[in-house]
Amino acid sequence: MKTNDFNFFLPQDLIAQTPPLERGQSRLMTLNRSSGGRSHKKVNDLADILCCENFLSPQGDKPLLVFNDTKVRKARLIGKAFETGINSVFLLIEKTDGEDGKCWKVITKHTSRKKKGYKFIFYSNENDAVTSAEVTGHDGIFLILMFERIIDDDFLERYGHVPLPPYIKRDDAAQDAERYQTIYAKEQGSAAAPTAGLHFTKDLLDTLDKNGIKKAFVTLHVGLGTFLPVHSENIEDHIMHEEQFHITDDNARIIENAVIEKRKIIAVGTTSLRALESAFTLNEKGEASLKRGVQSTSIFIYPGYKFKITDGLFTNFHTPHSTLLMLVSAFAGKDLILESYEDAVRSGYRFFSYGDAMLIY
Repeated sequence: MKTNDFNFFLPQDLIAQTPPLERGQSRLMTLNRSSGGRSHKKVNDLADILCCENFLSPQGDKPLLVFNDTKVRKARLIGKAFETGINSVFLLIEKTDGEDGKCWKVITKHTSRKKKGYKFIFYSNENDAVTSAEVTGHDGIFLILMFERIIDDDFLERYGHVPLPPYIKRDDAAQDAERYQTIYAKEQGSAAAPTAGLHFTKDLLDTLDKNGIKKAFVTLHVGLGTFLPVHSENIEDHIMHEEQFHITDDNARIIENAVIEKRKIIAVGTTSLRALESAFTLNEKGEASLKRGVQSTSIFIYPGYKFKITDGLFTNFHTPHSTLLMLVSAFAGKDLILESYEDAVRSGYRFFSYGDAMLIY
């Protein structure tokens, strides 16, 4: 299967550069993957939609929504090259020295030009030098930076920038610290937001609760496995990077009970779906079970994949050629997804992280 098979025309003006004025006010396309039927709604209609017959169990029980409660760290740092004075942007992906926190794998432009021994100085907004770092090597697409001090969440919160994706063509602003974070974010560790969750407000969550729509949480720290582009001609040649996730015993039980009760399980976001599918197993009795605790996944879902536990997906509209577009194509069928994306373009939907949403069932 070719990467170019997962392409569509997208006018640049439909790529959302800012969040909607109010959280939860985005548009929502619903897509029935069996009939191909679509409707155009609002995200704040979600509770009513999920109470419809299509989403009920055989006994009439409401569905279970599974959210990713990872919290985005301000993982983007701007350093000035000691030799040239030129600024470079570094996205911190993961520590390489356990809990020490001085040595990090980072993503940056022109990685190969940044030779071992190059030094960078990092400044506060007041233009005071706060730390420096030296290139100690390369690891594939990563640059390895050794900082002079520990880079922890407190440091990043104070001196880092919100890691907006590269298709948002502006610097991060004060509003991004709140809007590029879900309201239920709990576990710090993501280099990007689980953007499907950005649509949910406290009022919407309360309405879902009042309507008997249950919820559970997983924690998958979003990294390269989610957003690294596919460069191979054949999608089967693409290698996913591992991402860490965690499922507590309480949340695993809620999800397992939903399976027993035959409730529909709807993943809020592709990261929640990947965690669910990765953790799914069968116990010694042949019953559906989820692995508990800290785990990692490099699961790559593309057409031909057989879903084990997920019945529905609430998600944003994704970039051409991306693993995320391939995942939703596996869930609903490539032709139906590309046809629906064409409809979204004609209808003026906003795309990507700060864009509109889609509910596939």
